[in-house]
Amino acid sequence: MSVTTRGEARRVNGPTSRTGKPKGRSTSAATGQAYTTPPLISLRPQENLTDIVFRNAVEAPDLVSFSRKDGAVWTDVTAREFADQVTALAKGLIGAGVSPGDRVGLLSKTRYEWTLADFAILTAGAVTVPIYETSAPDQVAWNLSDSEAVAVIVETDRHARTVEGLSHELPGLRHVWRIEAGDLDTLTDNGATVSDNEVTERRAAITGDMLATIIYTSGTTGKPKGCELTHGNFLYDALTTTAALSDVFKEGTSTLLFLPLAHVLGRVIQYSTMASRVRLGHTADMKDLIADLAEFQPTFVLSVPRIFEKIYNAAKIKADAGGKGKIFDLAESTAVGYSEALERGRPNPILTLQHLLFDKLVYSKIRHSLGGNVRYAISGGAPLGARLGHFFRGAGITVLEGYGLTETSAAATLNLPNAIRIGTVGRPVPGASAAIAEDGEILLKGDHVFRGYWHNEAATKQVLEGDGWFHSGDIGELDKDGFVRITGRKKELIVTASGKNVSPAYLEDGLRAHSLISQCVIVGDRKPYIAALITLDPEALEGWRERNGKPAATVAEIKQDPDLIEAIDAAIADANKTVSRAEGIRKYRILDVDFTEESGQMTPTLKLKRNVVVRDFAAEIESLYA
Repeated sequence: MSVTTRGEARRVNGPTSRTGKPKGRSTSAATGQAYTTPPLISLRPQENLTDIVFRNAVEAPDLVSFSRKDGAVWTDVTAREFADQVTALAKGLIGAGVSPGDRVGLLSKTRYEWTLADFAILTAGAVTVPIYETSAPDQVAWNLSDSEAVAVIVETDRHARTVEGLSHELPGLRHVWRIEAGDLDTLTDNGATVSDNEVTERRAAITGDMLATIIYTSGTTGKPKGCELTHGNFLYDALTTTAALSDVFKEGTSTLLFLPLAHVLGRVIQYSTMASRVRLGHTADMKDLIADLAEFQPTFVLSVPRIFEKIYNAAKIKADAGGKGKIFDLAESTAVGYSEALERGRPNPILTLQHLLFDKLVYSKIRHSLGGNVRYAISGGAPLGARLGHFFRGAGITVLEGYGLTETSAAATLNLPNAIRIGTVGRPVPGASAAIAEDGEILLKGDHVFRGYWHNEAATKQVLEGDGWFHSGDIGELDKDGFVRITGRKKELIVTASGKNVSPAYLEDGLRAHSLISQCVIVGDRKPYIAALITLDPEALEGWRERNGKPAATVAEIKQDPDLIEAIDAAIADANKTVSRAEGIRKYRILDVDFTEESGQMTPTLKLKRNVVVRDFAAEIESLYA
């Protein structure tokens, strides 16, 4: 890897045809508005992901690369120890007959062994096929059969039974190894007869344009598509973002990873921390997350917006329960005002004094909930919303919101400490470009863009143009300074009966800002007006019930309470202030249940499956228009 000097971002014309007109698909050509950020790195063709493991082992052998949790104890793993473990497990895979280019499934929650197995698979020259540990049997079957996996590493006996029950659908699957049964240790022992030279030769044969993984999209309709990401895709995204975030990703810093490693964002963070020599810990137990953060004390965290919403809501609920709700509300408005003042230049003395007071009373407690040392957080996977962005920055935690898809190896745009615009998802990552098509679709281009869908050329041609522009499916805006703002999904755009186009994101973000509201779905496609389905947050509801002297009751019973309805009405009114009258919510219905991953209405990264909700609650939606 070589690093170029930093330069000022420059605007360029959009992709053009030989006629000089903006180029794009016939249905959606680029408008000519585009933005390219200068590169910070360049990669040699022969570089691959395994290089970062073995480079660390040579250049910084005693560096603590991981803190591995075993029961209640965190044990350090050095760069040299990790490289030795990767080599030994890769030898086990080679000895078991895994050949270069073979696909190997990896079905497990986020844990140290996930990272170890992933690097071992890559070191053996094979291709990792990640599978969410919560996947249904038919999803497991599709991922393994479509990828033609020859082996799979699973976490538990339950996972093994799932795979074994699918054996008739997986004739090419030769091995099922269980992490909790100690099979990785057995593999390591069995690989002792394989020479180190064999591993070295396998690694040397890997080039940047070779396939590293097939990640299956969550797919709301039809079978999930397998995104082909190369070593170069991931390496470019990891190295270019860490170079841009050199104040965050640097030796001596640390982060605790709790996102699913089956998701592209968790995966690229794994590579980024290794490349920048950041100490990494793993946890998948969300119930003990606060305790794990307190023990690990990371210097930065990476998450999806729902986690930041929960942290905010938990702080507000606790303040309300302790009779300090008004103090919290004042602290919130001060944090938002302070952050907004930073964008204009500097806060005035009075605001600065108020901010200092609330830092001791409120903000320090929020930072403490993340371990006490966090100053930066990175958010991706869904829009965060300007309100939360300003609140957390005012509270001393700058959330750097980014944007990307599986097809872009995670980050495609990113806010940086020295180039942040809250409410946007930042500029294109260094060396990459973003453009807006005539219909508002966001187009992306760069070395992080995938090479296509596995065994699906037709689907690839629908999104990837010959000159490299990728059609994201998201609707957005690009300002004169290159900052991208997401306004919705093309497939989620609501068109009312009167022809009004409504993007649901703004309204839904505004409603989720209310502590009582867990989730909401805006509806109204081909209907006379906009309406909403709302679910209540169980913890917030319990605190509200106690503070207001309400008897114990189920959601179905309490949702008709006049005081509760008044509170939700106020939240609806506040959300409606952010849109035109024609886009505002006219009616809503509170559901008896919340949306969950178990019910199939949420993804493992807590994103809403809108089409599933609309299907499951079709009767409730129709009643809003009766």
